[in-house]
Amino acid sequence: MKKGAPVDCPCGSGRRYDACCGVYHAGAAAPTAEALMRSRYSAYALGLEAYLLASWHPDTCPERLDLAEDAGRLKWTGLEIKATGQGREADGVGTVEFVARYKVGGRAQRMAETSRFERVAGRWVYRDGDVNDE
Repeated sequence: MKKGAPVDCPCGSGRRYDACCGVYHAGAAAPTAEALMRSRYSAYALGLEAYLLASWHPDTCPERLDLAEDAGRLKWTGLEIKATGQGREADGVGTVEFVARYKVGGRAQRMAETSRFERVAGRWVYRDGDVNDE
């Protein structure tokens, strides 16, 4: 396990980080859209900007993210997967509906989204998403 890496995976799978999202952060391809979604949540929680950009669809990827700006005031606290559509190992597209919880300045917040994923060159990537009002 990398020095400074968490023991428990931030994605909430109940697995160790090095046997869960850490595998994808180290370069392995996520086998499903949900696995990629979980690894991207963990990447946000851990400030892994390069991973987030590398796992974004080339047509919708921003030039950069500013995770360092948020690091001191934003803390990711949980991920709940609500539903998935397709996104299995043999699929080319998939969706993942989720709720991500976080705190800003100690105040609890939540973001609900239905994310769209596609396979590009054999790897799942995040295409875009629709924020859901709960």
